[in-house]
Amino acid sequence: MILIGENIHVISKNVRNALINKNEDFIKELIQIQSTMDYIDLNVGPARGELSGVLSWLSKIVQENSKVGISFDSTNSKEIAEAIEFFSGDTFINSASSEEERLNNMTDIALKYGSNLIALTLSKDSGIPKTSDGRLEIAFEIYEKCLEKGISNEKLFFDPLVLPVCVDQGQGIETLNTLKMIKESFDPPVKTVIGLSNISNGCNKENRLLLNRVYATLAFGAGLDAVIVDARDLELIRILKMLENNSPKSEIDNLYVSLSEMMRDFSNLDDIDYDRSSKEQTDVIKTVRILLNKEIYTHSFTQI
Repeated sequence: MILIGENIHVISKNVRNALINKNEDFIKELIQIQSTMDYIDLNVGPARGELSGVLSWLSKIVQENSKVGISFDSTNSKEIAEAIEFFSGDTFINSASSEEERLNNMTDIALKYGSNLIALTLSKDSGIPKTSDGRLEIAFEIYEKCLEKGISNEKLFFDPLVLPVCVDQGQGIETLNTLKMIKESFDPPVKTVIGLSNISNGCNKENRLLLNRVYATLAFGAGLDAVIVDARDLELIRILKMLENNSPKSEIDNLYVSLSEMMRDFSNLDDIDYDRSSKEQTDVIKTVRILLNKEIYTHSFTQI
């Protein structure tokens, strides 16, 4: 599992201010927090106006203060092309979509620098499809164009786009189904990636970590190859590494393994054995039921 840290994100007010003011000490602290990641996602949005040139500035700081790779995350391909020049490590380009100009620009950069390419199952005309079939259709469209350009399957990571469970609950399972379909539909296989924290956006703070950890477990079982995560959630990182190494050390670990295998094998949640006297295990099962759209989400779902 490839781990990509999400902690330098322009949507955060503190991060945005640090980027505008070129606060190098603040950015260095965030880089240190993400030192256990494989890559750091530098999400600078469109990188225009006050943020013009900030991606190149960030690239130099990461190069000088870390050994991790960079995921260059912007809709501005010109900014990415300029910033990647300053970096000699492994890279992702985040992200392409089915929009022709954006796809051409991003694939050109990825090819020139040997980068991995993240492609969103997103259409300029229809947005994010509601169904896994619709997202897979866009993935095939992007794949054909990437194949023509010479992007190898092992470098192509599809992001089926996670939506908040509290906004459109049924989309959680659609994204998981899309992950499985993408992993089964290409030969040789392509890769998959998600922005994990999106599943809990808008949810109450007390449940966000639990939702993220359980959804990551289900996505791992669905064939996830890479994940953009909050590097500060050390328990989430531990769970993912435990699943990857198949090395459970506790009853809760055994439950996470069982849930991952359930997703992998299309088996039934009701067949999962767990300790009903354990609040921790019961809360995990309640969370799975929410994420699989078997129970209606409320902010207090763990108390019901």
